[in-house]
Amino acid sequence: MSGDVGADVSLPVPVPVPDTGVGPVPVPGEPVVLAPGLVRLTAPNPGLMTGPGTNTYLIGSGELALVDPGPADETHLADMLAAVEARGTLRTILVTHTHLDHAPGAAALAQATGAQVVGFGPAENFAPDLCVGGGWTLRLPGGAAGDEGAGLGSGEEQGGDLTLEAVHTPGHASDHLCWLIQESRTLLTGDHLMHGSTVVIRPPDGDLGTYLASLALVRDFDPPIARLAPGHGRVMERVTEVVDALVAHRLGRHARVADALAVLGDATVDELLPQVYADVTEAQLPVAKFSLWAHLRYLAEEGRAGPLDAEPGGDTAETRWRRIPDSV
Repeated sequence: MSGDVGADVSLPVPVPVPDTGVGPVPVPGEPVVLAPGLVRLTAPNPGLMTGPGTNTYLIGSGELALVDPGPADETHLADMLAAVEARGTLRTILVTHTHLDHAPGAAALAQATGAQVVGFGPAENFAPDLCVGGGWTLRLPGGAAGDEGAGLGSGEEQGGDLTLEAVHTPGHASDHLCWLIQESRTLLTGDHLMHGSTVVIRPPDGDLGTYLASLALVRDFDPPIARLAPGHGRVMERVTEVVDALVAHRLGRHARVADALAVLGDATVDELLPQVYADVTEAQLPVAKFSLWAHLRYLAEEGRAGPLDAEPGGDTAETRWRRIPDSV
């Protein structure tokens, strides 16, 4: 049945990702105090890949840090500057990763404020002043008196210092950092975990096996993480449940890819796409094909598939893949 793209492939649908969001829904341009020393401001870039828009987070009181300045957008820049002016002086701009909806706004914001830009490393259109890895920390003054927030239980005393810790979480992007507020155990997750949705894994920089390992890192963090403040969508609590649901969804999709390839014998991403992602909208398919490619690469790491017309590591989104039968 090699290459029979007309084959009838009946596959179970992966378990849906549950909605575990709590607190206010993000609205572009509206700053929301989530907890003492933690303000969320959403960029005006809603869409298929960004949900309500990219979340920017302002941390501290007086001496401030900002996580993910978002896209290069004049309206969002003005909103960030107004939020900073109301709360203190911006000293540090931190990014979770260098994708276009998270990092490009850093340049104009740094020019306007003189703040230091910190990230994992340089990329096209992103030049940090300081490159850091997992374990790097930044100390900040905490929330101001009367800054109770949206009732999300920050855990730190008002006015106490805050410590931001970089947590390296590659997978969605090799340069991805989450930022942990140690005192409240709140993790600013960027695109590592999103509210009510999965993230795209786009090879070769994105890697599914690495992503699953980074999810486990978050789930098993010690001391445990109490809540997730994502780059898109609402805050999430019940962290173990959130991560386990995402892993179950990914592994369900992975089984679907393996089963479809077993039926067809060999196939390209485009040939597998309508069967493996029959449960998503047509608008999502052009993006889903990259995650499908990541699944095929992960099957190759497991010894269950291999590229027919490319050397290992030299595959593209157009490569034809074959199933490797299980050993007897």
